[in-house]
Amino acid sequence: MEISQAHLDELVAHARESAPNECCGYMRLTDGRVDEVFRAENIKNSPYGYELGFKDLEAANALEDEGFGVSIYHSHPRSAAEPSQTDINLAHYPHWTYVIVSLAGEPAVRAWNIADGRVEEDPVHVR
Repeated sequence: MEISQAHLDELVAHARESAPNECCGYMRLTDGRVDEVFRAENIKNSPYGYELGFKDLEAANALEDEGFGVSIYHSHPRSAAEPSQTDINLAHYPHWTYVIVSLAGEPAVRAWNIADGRVEEDPVHVR
């Protein structure tokens, strides 16, 4: 996944503003490059999990219908930018990329492909 410094900064800012709760949102991609970041409401409003509401999930699906790539992001306020078992269980869209923003120590942003319980890291390239 390729992301601009400005978009990366937006993800970290959203995570910091939402802490101690997890934040979430989605991104529009073209050929693996982030074009736009959309903040979403974490309807769980929890430090231990996230859930996009119907309106945001519908908008992410509409992007895919329009031919764009989609990435879902959320934060881990106190843990590493690695998918938890809950994150893996919630990854219902195997063709989407899942991005995790960690605030444990220095902010870290990592991307993951999750399908059928298998997890593979997708390198993040900042441009």
